[in-house]
Amino acid sequence: MEVVPGIARWIHFLAGFMWIGLLYYFNFVQAPALKDAQSDGTAAGITKHVAPRALFYFRWAAVVTWLAGAALLGDRFVDTFLLAEGYEAMGFGVWLGTIMLGNVWGIIWPSQKKVLGIVGCTDEEKKVASRKAFLASRLNTMLSIPMLFFMAGGWSHHSVYFGF
Repeated sequence: MEVVPGIARWIHFLAGFMWIGLLYYFNFVQAPALKDAQSDGTAAGITKHVAPRALFYFRWAAVVTWLAGAALLGDRFVDTFLLAEGYEAMGFGVWLGTIMLGNVWGIIWPSQKKVLGIVGCTDEEKKVASRKAFLASRLNTMLSIPMLFFMAGGWSHHSVYFGF
């Protein structure tokens, strides 16, 4: 294995674990806990200290995962992104990851800045932003399953998943 692809692979894996791990944390742990914390008045600890820090790592892990994946693809990047023959499975995973990255930076983070009070907004705007962040995050959770399947269905595991 060459050094640069080897490093890119490990960076891609580690950042991906962080990104998807935090995605699952937000959806399966923090969201339900925040509801309980709001009912007993202890939500400030989560919204002031935990959520902003977790969102920092979440959004930057998404970028690092995507960039390391692009570096790992190297000269196959265009063929993969365009779903060229022989690259369909990996390309589908790449597209799902790209959509997820877009959701993180285009919907989830801008909405969470409003919800957490990082940027000013009205209560109504905060309510709308909360719903947008929730839906985009749930969509990313659902997309993560086929994304991981198709990423694992890349060149080295292609025959295991697709029989050829």
